[in-house]
Amino acid sequence: MKDTILGYICTKYNYDLFSNRIEVWVTNSTTFKGCPSISFVPTDGLVLKYVQNGNRTIVAKKIEDTKENTSYDVENQNIVDNPTFLAAQINSRYTTIPIFQKEQINFEKITISNQTDSINKTYRFSNGNIILKKINIPKEKGNYFLKLREWSNGDAYDRVGSVFTIPNKGTSMMDAFKNGLDKLPFIVDNNSEKYQGVIANENYVPAMELMRFFTPFGVSHFNNKRIIAGYQWSDSVIYKQDVTDLITSDESEMWIGVFIGNYDKGGHKVSLDLQFYPEPELPNTQKWALPMFNTVNIMEASGQNYGKLFQNDTLEMNFTIPDSVSNLELIFTTTGHGGWENGDEFVPKENQIILDNQPIFQHTPWRSDCGTYRLHNPASGNFPNGMSSSDYSRSNWCPGALTPPFRIPLKNLKAGNHHLKVIIDQGKNEGSSFSHWCISGVLIGNKK
Repeated sequence: MKDTILGYICTKYNYDLFSNRIEVWVTNSTTFKGCPSISFVPTDGLVLKYVQNGNRTIVAKKIEDTKENTSYDVENQNIVDNPTFLAAQINSRYTTIPIFQKEQINFEKITISNQTDSINKTYRFSNGNIILKKINIPKEKGNYFLKLREWSNGDAYDRVGSVFTIPNKGTSMMDAFKNGLDKLPFIVDNNSEKYQGVIANENYVPAMELMRFFTPFGVSHFNNKRIIAGYQWSDSVIYKQDVTDLITSDESEMWIGVFIGNYDKGGHKVSLDLQFYPEPELPNTQKWALPMFNTVNIMEASGQNYGKLFQNDTLEMNFTIPDSVSNLELIFTTTGHGGWENGDEFVPKENQIILDNQPIFQHTPWRSDCGTYRLHNPASGNFPNGMSSSDYSRSNWCPGALTPPFRIPLKNLKAGNHHLKVIIDQGKNEGSSFSHWCISGVLIGNKK
C-alpha cells in the first residue's frame, strides 16, 4: 500500500511487537533515515507515519534542513551486542545514586565516631544494626525510587528491616545514635513501660520510614546448605519502592539509613540505590512531610523497646498543621509480630486510627501471599504437613518481601491543632513471648 506524506511517496508496513499491532509508512526518498519510535529503526528509510494498535498515531508535520553537524564518529566507538546496548540506553534515562554497596549489618560492638557529618561516608550505629549515610539528592522534578538488595551473611532468620531518613529538626534519632537512648523523649504505657522516641512533639520528630522490608530465611548464605530438587534458591532479594512523596522539595541533602534487627555476628549485607527518574513536565508542586510516629525500634540492639504498648494502652499524640500546607494524606505502615502460635504475627488483628474523635482507618492488615516468596527462603523450616515456615500468612508481611504503606486521604483536614490515636487489638503474652507492632505514620501534603 502506498501513500503520500509531505510530498514523499511512502510504503506501508505492518508488524507485531510485544502484542501490539504496528503500522509504519516509510519513504526511501530522503538521505536521512529514522523513526519517531525506538521500536522500529529502518536501515534504508524514513518513517513519516507511525500507528500503534489503531489508536495512537504520530505523523510528520514538516522536514527541515539543519546547519548543525549531526555526523557521528562511528569508527572510534565500541561495538556492543544488542542486550548491552538496550541496558545502556535504559540506564542513560535516569540517575542512580549509589548509597551502600554490600555493607554489613550485624551485631557487634562498634566505636562511634565523634565526627558524623561527612557526605558519602558510611556510619554504623546501635551495635552494628544500623548503617547511615548523608547524600546529595537531585533538585529537578521527577520521581524517586529506593532499590535495596539483601544477602544473608550468616543470619538464618527473617528479620524486620527499615530504610529511613532522619529529618533535620531539633532532637532526632541522631542524638540517640551518638549519645544513647536517654537523649530521646519517651512515653509510658499503663504498665509503666517506657517507649523511647516513638511520637513527634514540638522539639522532636522520629525517624521517617521510607520503606519497610523483611529479610528472608537465609538467602544466599544458606543456599548450598539446604539443596532440594526443584528448588532454585534466589541469589539475593531485591526490593524496590516509589518514595517520591517522602522526598520533600526543600532538601538538597539527606541522611538515609538501613536497619535490620539481628543478633548475628555475620548478619546481613545490603546494597542500596536511590534512583531518580526525571519528569520535567510535572507541576511545580512543593512537597511537605511530617513524621508523626514510629514504633519500629531501630535501636533494638541498644535497648529501645518493642511496640507492645497496644495490649494495655493506645498510642496518642497531638500535632499542628501549619497554614501553608494542603492536600494532606497519612502514609501508614503496619506489621504485627511476636508471640507463639497464637501471637499477633499469625493471628489477624484490627488496626484503627482515630483523628479528632473520628475514625479515619479501620482495617485488619494481613498477607496471604507469603508462599510466593518461597525461593527466597532456603533456611525456612519445613513442617510435617508439607508447608514451610515462610509460606504461612502473617500480619501484613512476608519473609523476603516489602510491605507497602496504606495511604489515608485527609484532604479536608484544616490548619491548626489535632489529636490522633492508634488502636490495635494486640494479643496477650504467651509465657515469655509477647506480641508487638511495628507501625509508622508520615503526614504528607503540598505547600501552598
